[in-house]
Amino acid sequence: MLNSTEQGRGIIAPILTPFNDDLSIATDLYAAHAQRMLDEGCVGLTAFDITGEAASVGKDERINTLWSVTQAGIDPSKILAGTGLCTISETADLTRACLDLGCGGTLIMPPFFFKNAPEDGLYAYFEQIIARVGDDLRAYLHHAPEFTGVGLSVPLMRRLRADFPDQIIGIKDCSGDWTRLQALIAIEGLAVYSSSEATALQAIEAGAAGCISATANVNAPAICAMLSAREAGNSMDEAYLLGSIEVVREAMEQRGFIEIPKRYLALKSGDSRWANVRPPLLQATAEAGKNLAEKIDMAI
Repeated sequence: MLNSTEQGRGIIAPILTPFNDDLSIATDLYAAHAQRMLDEGCVGLTAFDITGEAASVGKDERINTLWSVTQAGIDPSKILAGTGLCTISETADLTRACLDLGCGGTLIMPPFFFKNAPEDGLYAYFEQIIARVGDDLRAYLHHAPEFTGVGLSVPLMRRLRADFPDQIIGIKDCSGDWTRLQALIAIEGLAVYSSSEATALQAIEAGAAGCISATANVNAPAICAMLSAREAGNSMDEAYLLGSIEVVREAMEQRGFIEIPKRYLALKSGDSRWANVRPPLLQATAEAGKNLAEKIDMAI
């Protein structure tokens, strides 16, 4: 399982989803990219996270892609599969299928269509999923209200963790709120992942399990090296690497965490398919990819 006690603290890559020119999923690129992220030091992967264009990828597509990844030799226990859909039945079915494929857990968004859902309603939603999936559910919930419009409060997380300690394992928190992150870390046994590598060291020191960062798709070696420098007590290397990853993160924050890194990967790999996105997103320009490449080269 991808948690602080069994998997180790570190960086998890929310991998991008590559598409062929007909917009079907390019499973060959997907598997190769997943392996590259692990080879570059990531302790795990999230599949069909927000960065992976989850809202544009159907249930069967996710299952088929994850199956192809396992056939390519990727250890599924390293994967948290994004399974959050609006309906309880589809979320439960997709979650069950991903666990049956051997995934180490699932990353579940709240039911994002229902804005201002009451806390008791959100509790009941996850309670129903747990009942339908079974006792072997290992769920990491996803707090990203900027994208979903639905948040997961600290009291709700505390309640879910207390009532379902074997099923509610952790949370990815995209709030950027340090006080909130500390409150989540204080929930006993909850594996907490921040979404920014720029604050990963501070978060891990405070007790977080690590970071799930979109920039790992293009900058994993530097991020992992920064964590290694901290572990080795090498403050000079740590400070230098932190400065370099902040440059890359700032560039992506200004231009987008999906389209721009995809164009960058198309440029670096020579495979134009990497630039493809599904509507309503639009491909980033070649110039945007070159600009990110320059930022990364300057930061190294």
